[in-house]
Amino acid sequence: MVIKLEPKKISSQETELIDRLLLEIGKVILGQRDVVFKSIVAMLAGGHVLLEGAPGLAKTTLVKALADSVSCRFSRIQFTPDLMPSDLTGAMVYSPKDNDFHIRKGPLFANFVLADEINRAPAKVQAALLEAMQENQVTIADTTYILPEPFWVLATQNPIDQEGTYRLPEAQSDRFLFKLQIDFPSIEDEVLIARAAISGKMPVVTNVINLQELAQLKTSIINIYIDEKIQRYAAEIISATRPGKETPNSVSRFIRFGASPRGTIGLLQAARAVAYMKGRGYVLPEDIHFIAKDVIRHRIGLTFEALAEKMTSDKIITEIFNIVKAP
Repeated sequence: MVIKLEPKKISSQETELIDRLLLEIGKVILGQRDVVFKSIVAMLAGGHVLLEGAPGLAKTTLVKALADSVSCRFSRIQFTPDLMPSDLTGAMVYSPKDNDFHIRKGPLFANFVLADEINRAPAKVQAALLEAMQENQVTIADTTYILPEPFWVLATQNPIDQEGTYRLPEAQSDRFLFKLQIDFPSIEDEVLIARAAISGKMPVVTNVINLQELAQLKTSIINIYIDEKIQRYAAEIISATRPGKETPNSVSRFIRFGASPRGTIGLLQAARAVAYMKGRGYVLPEDIHFIAKDVIRHRIGLTFEALAEKMTSDKIITEIFNIVKAP
């Protein structure tokens, strides 16, 4: 297939900023190269990230490293069963001195927000994030407040079969651009991690990029070219996740519900950021493949048949790749 390209030229300054980010975060996060790369992709694409993995796999460390590498306002919310929505958004507080109520803004008023162990809080608190994540605003009492720009939520969660955890509501899961799964490191990487920890000389992440430079990178991504055939390919992949006449029974019998159009938008936004980070001014099908599972896996509901046959969302997406032909 011949695609007429109108590529954006990636400047050496932009490439240098991205390389500095990757290098700085890589100082403290070992053995998770894809996760680090995709986290930066999400940051540039303007999408929130859900990190899932067993305890001790550096989920929180990764988020803090990302925040430390950018000169920005950072806040951390430790989700617990007794957390209240006002603990996130803030509340009106009475001041005896002024004999009046004043707004006390919560930790959501930051550029980077770490929602640590998000699935340890009940749905009522998890839902408090919905307006902030989708609209970049919160409502306190009868007043709406705009959140800082950029506003980026990075949430961590333990696997849902862990004791004391709650499944995220589908509406909230859909607000996350990515669900990144963190696996155990290799033996070689684990030795390096342990060696750094027992030496007492853990690397420190420093600011290598400011908010203005980050905004410039995000603006540049808008100009990454996506051919109409690539756009249709992404839409066909998302459509194949929805059980119906056009979806083969080999896949649809495992799917209770599929991804919404927000999945198509997220897939194209993420693919554009991937192409940009790889130094290209246009999107290829391989960019879609590279990021598709992270965009889609949390947007698919599985049937009881899928659970009985140990069919996962990732396996379904792989099967969809075999069904939907790339341009």
